[in-house]
Formats: sequence, structure tokens, C-alpha cells
Amino acid sequence: MENKNYTEQDLDKMSPMEITELGNPAKPEGAAGARMLARMNESHREVTEWGLSHAEFRPEDTILDIGCGGGRTLESMAERSPKGKLWGVDVSPVSVEESRKRNEKRIAEGRMEILEGSAAKLPFADQTFDKVTTVESFYFWPDAMEGLKEVLRVLKPDGTFLLIADVYETGDLPEDVRENIAKFHMRNPTPADFRHMFVDAGFWKTEIHRKEGTTWICVEGTKY
Repeated sequence: MENKNYTEQDLDKMSPMEITELGNPAKPEGAAGARMLARMNESHREVTEWGLSHAEFRPEDTILDIGCGGGRTLESMAERSPKGKLWGVDVSPVSVEESRKRNEKRIAEGRMEILEGSAAKLPFADQTFDKVTTVESFYFWPDAMEGLKEVLRVLKPDGTFLLIADVYETGDLPEDVRENIAKFHMRNPTPADFRHMFVDAGFWKTEIHRKEGTTWICVEGTKY
């Protein structure tokens, strides 16, 4: 589907999949992208909270969320680190706008900044962050290894990276899931592949968390 200037009334008549196709999960765009991000804020809530539970957030942590989408992950982490400073980056101007709207109060307070930027070249100095997260975004990173090396660069020593996703390669994924992975050109490693990538990127310690009965995964990397 071509992303034209659809009205909200037009979008109301579309199915969630039509809106997703129009909105472009890899780089949300247009009114359909904004509508998709609002839905994903809610549909990804549970897997996000599960993934974030694997790290101990301190009140004054400095935190980066890569691929911040609709901004709900930033909102959740701001509650976990009430005296901290948070940044979000996303390649999509629509995502940046929606994240800023959701976190307007924290931005006004000087607790949060949200920028346009890519995982492949993060606009931050070395050893800036205590925590880095990415939720439902790694699928679309332009270069997985460059992105992981960038994460390692901006993490402080003993810093933590959480990669959270609601699907990974199991060998027996349902056909409709495989069709969506192919349709949206999603990177979908196995747990072993994730471990190898994190080790090759230079993480000192890597833990793989999987939630029983689901295809959820949280890959936790620690910098030496």
C-alpha cells in the first residue's frame, strides 16, 4: 500500500495489518505510522515490562532507548529511575514526534531528550550510559554488528544493554509469523546467534532470558 495523506477516518476503516503495512514498522511514517505506534505502545507493554525486569534500575541511572518508537519504554524507565536522565533515538521523525508527545512533561523538566538518529552511528560520547535498551527494534537495524559495537561504545564500564523482542528463531514458528518476518524484512536470530553476536561485539557477559510458553527473548549484555 502506498502511504498517501490518509485521514483518521480513512484509517478507522482499515485493519491493524493494513495500518502496519502502510505505517512501515522499520521506519514509521505518516498518520498510519503514528496510529501504528500508538497501538504498539499497548501491544508491546507486557513484553517490555518483562524484559526490563531483568535489570536493576537505580534512581539516578543515565539511560538510552534505541528505536524509541511511541515512547512508552522511555516512560516506563523514567518511573524506574526517577532522578535519572533519559535519551531516546529513532530513525523515524514520526517516532521522534510521538515519543516527544508522550513524554512532554519529562522533556520540559529537563529529564529526557529524544533525537533522530541511527543505531549504526549513535550521537553520543563514549561511556555515557548506565543502561541501553532496544525493544522490538533490533529486527530493523541497518547493521547488527555495527549497532552492537556502538552500544558497547556508549555504555559505561559495568553498564547493561537489554535487547527485548517478542519473537526469535525457534525452528518451528507458525507460518503466519514467518510470513510477517519475510514481509517486513525482519532480522530474527536464534538465541545462539544472539550470543555469538554479543560476544563478537565485545560484551564481557551475555545472558539469554526466554519466557516459557512464549517466543519472547531478552538478551542482556554487560560491558567489562
